[in-house]
Amino acid sequence: MATPTPSSKWTDNISSIAARILFLLIIFQIPLFRVTCRSGVCTTPLHVTSSQLIASDLFPDVVVKGLLYPGAALNGLIHNMTVPSWDSLLDLYNLTNVKKASAVTDLQRLEVLAGSYFTVAGALVGILKPGRMSVFGNLLIIWGLVKEGILGKPINSDPSKAVYVYPTMVIAIICAFSSVKYDVKKVARSAPVRSSARPLKGSSKSKLK
Repeated sequence: MATPTPSSKWTDNISSIAARILFLLIIFQIPLFRVTCRSGVCTTPLHVTSSQLIASDLFPDVVVKGLLYPGAALNGLIHNMTVPSWDSLLDLYNLTNVKKASAVTDLQRLEVLAGSYFTVAGALVGILKPGRMSVFGNLLIIWGLVKEGILGKPINSDPSKAVYVYPTMVIAIICAFSSVKYDVKKVARSAPVRSSARPLKGSSKSKLK
């Protein structure tokens, strides 16, 4: 078994650290953007994902509460030094009546919705095995925000619900790209080496004589 080189150890450390930072950004619900969602206004990929999971009944409420509780506890300690109760989580995130809300809001922002799914899943899976899922999710979110903010699709007449990108979004993108492991030696080995030298016609004729 080949021993890992210092360069490969360094890249492995960078990818694992970046994956952990991205996980903390997602699970503790650090605001990355502001966009209208089914539950009102969402500021993190986990907000968007949770509102869709509750509305569609894809997972039991206890799973969604388990994802939301770390961030809710941290925000409660920071703002008023209290930890919210388990039973009040859905009320805290305005998710109790989300099933009755119109699905048009999510359909108008499919890129943000799909990107949030990939970002959350990539952050959770990335703790064990970093991959490209978070990169793909972040790129989808950025495209959805750019489409709404610059191109004005869908049209939003309420300034308080206008799309907004926080500086922490840059950190999330950097961590997503840095969490991907790039094996430079493997790429170099997979590229076939082709010789560009060609035998001279004169030398081949002289050998025949």
